Amino acid sequence: MDNVRIGLIGVGSMGSAHAMYLHQGEIKGAELRAVLDVNEAQRKWARQYLIGVEVFADEDAFFSNDDIDAILIATPHYDHPRLANKAFKHDKHVLCEKPAGVYTKQVREMNELSQSKGLVFSMMYNQRTNPLYMKVRDMVQSGELGEIKRMNWIITNWYRSQSYYDSSSWRATWKGEGGGVLINQCPHQLDLWQWMTDLVPTRIRAFCQFGKHRAIEVEDEVTAYIEHENGATGVFVTTTGEAPGTNRLEVAGDRGKIVVEESRLLFWRLRIAESEFNQQYKGGFGSPECWECTVPVEGVELGHKGITQNFVDAIVTGENLIAPGVEGIKGLTISNAMQLSTWIDDWVTLPLDEEHYYQHLQDRIKQSTAKKKETMNVLDVKGSH
Repeated sequence: MDNVRIGLIGVGSMGSAHAMYLHQGEIKGAELRAVLDVNEAQRKWARQYLIGVEVFADEDAFFSNDDIDAILIATPHYDHPRLANKAFKHDKHVLCEKPAGVYTKQVREMNELSQSKGLVFSMMYNQRTNPLYMKVRDMVQSGELGEIKRMNWIITNWYRSQSYYDSSSWRATWKGEGGGVLINQCPHQLDLWQWMTDLVPTRIRAFCQFGKHRAIEVEDEVTAYIEHENGATGVFVTTTGEAPGTNRLEVAGDRGKIVVEESRLLFWRLRIAESEFNQQYKGGFGSPECWECTVPVEGVELGHKGITQNFVDAIVTGENLIAPGVEGIKGLTISNAMQLSTWIDDWVTLPLDEEHYYQHLQDRIKQSTAKKKETMNVLDVKGSH
């Protein structure tokens, strides 16, 4: 295959951005052939700005189109696994916007089908193309940091005003979105958490605040404590209601500490590993000699276009995926566990009891009192990640 013909589902805030760079030929070897949207206003937009692209209102007709090789899904979260499964059944490759889904039970079924079909399946984890986090991953994977002991991430610069939540009727409801900051903004950080470090969480205790800062019913502030298989611990703090926000990542290991903040990567490098120093040192007070090093980070963040190009290249040339779709369940598991821990007011052990989480989510949907007008306003996503 020399040219991948792409069908895009959803031309709202994020989908319209994908549509434009595809339509303008910014992805080598790809061509936007069709779009599908249930909203007439969005279909009208597509007809106006995506000249030559077929516009569909009927889902079955869209999937039956032989002029499409691959599907890019940019719809509200609950639909991601269902649409991906339908694409796989029609032998279409899939690139899915984050999150992989709302609950791991549906995502696991999606992963199993994708693997049985042998099609290319990727997630839109564009933060994996950020040179800062690529360098952290390299330093961890190469052993430069030594065994990880602790990981802290304060990610509170996901500021969202009430107007953001009011822009679409599906946002910030249990029925429409299935969560708040954890399911919408933080899938990137929860993905990076395990991708950079290979840390495997074993249990989580979280405290989610629901509608604390905004008139919404889902979580908009979270503080969580995480324990990992190797004994490392972690703290994860996030909110959409704080300004100015902070984005600070600390990863402490046996050979020093990495700090990522303000687009800089600092490495406090120990001349001798802490574990070795502890065995040798007999002076009581004292600590290993430490050098503060500014780590050079080269390259530019390729973002959404980089993930899309990689997806196309994987189809055409067999290039390895930056963000394999089956890995979407990893960050979602952490997100589900944080919500469940709050709901039951207790620790949650992993592997996650998927049925337990699903039942609690259904209870939240049944108890929902959210009343929102049917709205669908397209937002400018240039300021988002």
